[in-house]
Amino acid sequence: MNRQENFKEGSKVILATANKNQPNANIVISLWFIDNKLLVANCQMTTTIANLQANKNICVIGGYYRLRGTVELFNSGEIFQIAQEKSKGFIVKHAILITINEIWDLDKLEIIW
Repeated sequence: MNRQENFKEGSKVILATANKNQPNANIVISLWFIDNKLLVANCQMTTTIANLQANKNICVIGGYYRLRGTVELFNSGEIFQIAQEKSKGFIVKHAILITINEIWDLDKLEIIW
């Protein structure tokens, strides 16, 4: 399975954040990529959003791939609307758009992007 399959729309991925040395992780649903940036939605996360407001760095695990990057949070506008449309049945509080800095293949233990 390639990296795109692990982050495809509807896939479960793990978001890991930290603030003041307190790690946090959540399982969320990938909403796919927009301009090579991964989109996920916040429907009920409080600690994760607080961490991302204080520290824009994030780590995302999808299958055996680890993506590291930075985030932009949206609570209105085009990106937010896309997250709402793709999150049918859920109330979206924030769209989380992740700019990818690197992707690791954890099976091969190497950076692939």
